[in-house]
Amino acid sequence: MLPMFQRELVEKNEWLTEEEMTDLFSISQCLPGIIAVNTAVFVGYRQKGVPGGIAAAMGVVLPSLIVIMAVAAFLSNFADIPVVQRAFTGLRVCVSVLIINAVVNLRKHSVIDIPTVLIFIAVFLLSIYMLLPVAALVAIAGVCGIAISLLRKYMPPDDNSAPPEEKPTPPKERPTPPKGGGE
Repeated sequence: MLPMFQRELVEKNEWLTEEEMTDLFSISQCLPGIIAVNTAVFVGYRQKGVPGGIAAAMGVVLPSLIVIMAVAAFLSNFADIPVVQRAFTGLRVCVSVLIINAVVNLRKHSVIDIPTVLIFIAVFLLSIYMLLPVAALVAIAGVCGIAISLLRKYMPPDDNSAPPEEKPTPPKERPTPPKGGGE
């Protein structure tokens, strides 16, 4: 659902910017519950207040709930059929591709320089090896981002990092030919 949210909320309806969407996904992941529902509630509330938040939550939850209940009612009868098992394998691949697509789109506005690349690599490795809970990783990454921002704000710029200012050279004047044919 994240790629669909990205497309609908940022590109199509322009209710959020890319940066707001990235921040919203980060905050929604830290809150209890499903990221899609948290995101929908926030956007619905932002657009139409409490009724909008409730309507957005129901709009995200009800279709999935109805489909899951229908599938659960009949899946036990069909779960052992090889065609159904292969279909679910294909669905898992499709979901993986959609998640990768969402990550790539979010990366464009998140991993923008060397410090953010280092934070990304650290969080990625720590999450793969499950060394810390996701909420702790998000909190640590947020603190690192704040620290980097403060360092940039209060540290004087390095003289070697800025390109030297070049003075524009005036265009060369072409000599004008003598008037009157010359003597």
